[in-house]
Amino acid sequence: MESEVRNLALHTGITVPCLVQGDTDSPPVLLLHAWAESRRSFDRLVPGLTDFRVYAPDLRGQGDADKPQNGYSLTEQARDAAAVLDALEVSTASVLGSSSGGYVAQQLAVEHRERVAALVLVGAPLTLQGRPGFADDVDGLTDPVAEDWVRGFLGWFPLIQEVPPWFIEDRVRDGVKMPAHAWKLSLRGLYTARPPTESGPIDVPMLILWGGQDGLLPRADQDTLAARIEGAELKIYPDAAHLVLWECPQRVAADTTAFLASLT
Repeated sequence: MESEVRNLALHTGITVPCLVQGDTDSPPVLLLHAWAESRRSFDRLVPGLTDFRVYAPDLRGQGDADKPQNGYSLTEQARDAAAVLDALEVSTASVLGSSSGGYVAQQLAVEHRERVAALVLVGAPLTLQGRPGFADDVDGLTDPVAEDWVRGFLGWFPLIQEVPPWFIEDRVRDGVKMPAHAWKLSLRGLYTARPPTESGPIDVPMLILWGGQDGLLPRADQDTLAARIEGAELKIYPDAAHLVLWECPQRVAADTTAFLASLT
């Protein structure tokens, strides 16, 4: 199976690396990672997506992407995602977003409807409005961002199931790679934005995967999110918390594959 990392020069003015894997004639799927992570957060998911041509970029300010001092609003992050598809010459793709990556995916579907064939939201919010409890800690960051601080930050997201230590260490490395301004501006761009489902309609097929022990995103919000998109399917993983992708990558891959296959 073909696999490579391409450096994409986006028309939004930045360069980002993008994992490209799978047969060229397979249906395309764009993976959008969570805030303060990278494309490598999909390392345990991608092996289960063998039926697809997978594209997994690092997003602005994160991973090995450019880290400018601007461009972090939710609208601009969605614009970057559309620019990734442009650079890859992919007209339309299904989009899977993890956590806040699912927020960006929703905004992409609102502003660039023609680019999105379907959405898979994995532990994704209905809304991020309102300053989160850890925002003060983030605003106090200075360069270089300390590894111990990143480890402590990850404690905001408890895990129910065992996650391989190497995977967690890789997420720590993701956090250390981000300069302080990227931490601050990317978070601010998320929590100051109008929720996507309040800014325009989303009318693509949608699968919502939510951890039943998620202490950050209420079940009621997931029900509301599903109700706002006609035909959306909500599936609950009772033995997972917020970080569904970390805890259940094989299950997410299987459910994503089944859902997207059902649309053809």
